[in-house]
Amino acid sequence: MTHHTNFASSKLTVWWREFASYEPRFFMTGLLVWLAMLPTFVVALMDTRTINGVSVWDKPLKFQFAFGLYLLTLVVYARFLPDDVRYRNWYRRLSIAVALSALAEVVWTAGAGAIGTESHFNSSLIGLAIYTVMGIAAIVIVSASSVYAFQIARNKRLTLSPAIIRSLILGLAMTAPLTLVTAGTIMDGHWVGGSNTDESGLLLLGWVRDGGDLRVAHFFATHALHFVPAFGLISSTVLGKEKTWPVTAFATLFLAFTLWTLFQAHAGLPFLPSIG
Repeated sequence: MTHHTNFASSKLTVWWREFASYEPRFFMTGLLVWLAMLPTFVVALMDTRTINGVSVWDKPLKFQFAFGLYLLTLVVYARFLPDDVRYRNWYRRLSIAVALSALAEVVWTAGAGAIGTESHFNSSLIGLAIYTVMGIAAIVIVSASSVYAFQIARNKRLTLSPAIIRSLILGLAMTAPLTLVTAGTIMDGHWVGGSNTDESGLLLLGWVRDGGDLRVAHFFATHALHFVPAFGLISSTVLGKEKTWPVTAFATLFLAFTLWTLFQAHAGLPFLPSIG
C-alpha cells in the first residue's frame, strides 16, 4: 500500500511540476489568487456588512476566482505556444505585467471590501483614479489572450487536431475585443432598470432578474477562451478531428449570442427573469 501511495504521489508531483513549467508566472499568480479565496471566504462569514444588498466580500471572491481561472487557463494554453516564445524578452515582460496587473485588481477589490466601499463605480476622487488605473490593468490582462491566439496560430508544429487548434485560436482571439466592448458599455453601474440591487440576483452569478444586467455579456465575453475551446474538444471527438467548420460556426453563434445579451441588458431586460 505504501509503495502504491508513494508512486501515485510521485506521479502527481511530476505532473504538477510539468504543468507549472508551461507558464510559471501565471501558475504561481493564479494559484496564489485561488489560495486567497480561503481567508476571504472565512472573513465573509464573519463580516455582516453589505454593498448593493450583498456581502462586501462578494466581489472580491468572484474576482479571485475569475482571475485565478483565467491565469491557470493560460498556463494550459501556454503549452501550445511556439517553443521559443516563452524565452523571449518581450514575452517575459508581458507575462510579468499581466501577473502584476491581475494581483493589483485582486488586491484593490479586496481592499475596497475591507473598507466597505465600491471597487467599481466609486464616485470619490481616489476611487475614480484607482478605477482608471484598474481599467488600464484590465486591458493588459486580456491582451495576453490575443497574444496567445496569434502565437498559437503561427505554431506549425502543433500535433493537436485541426478542430481543437481552430477553437483555441478563435476562443482566445475573441476574448479581448469582446471583453473590452462589453466592459466599455458599463459606465455608471451594471444595472439597467430594475431594483438596482444584487440582493435577489441569480445564485452565485448575482445577475439581477428584474431588469437589465450588463455583467451578463461581460461574463460570456471573458469566458470565450473557455466556451469555444470546450466546444472544439467536443466537436473534435464527436464530429471529427479534421472538421473545423463546426467550430467556426459555434464561435460565430457565440459572438452573436454575447452581443445579444449586451443589447438585451441595455434594453432593460433580464437575462433570466424571476418567476412569479
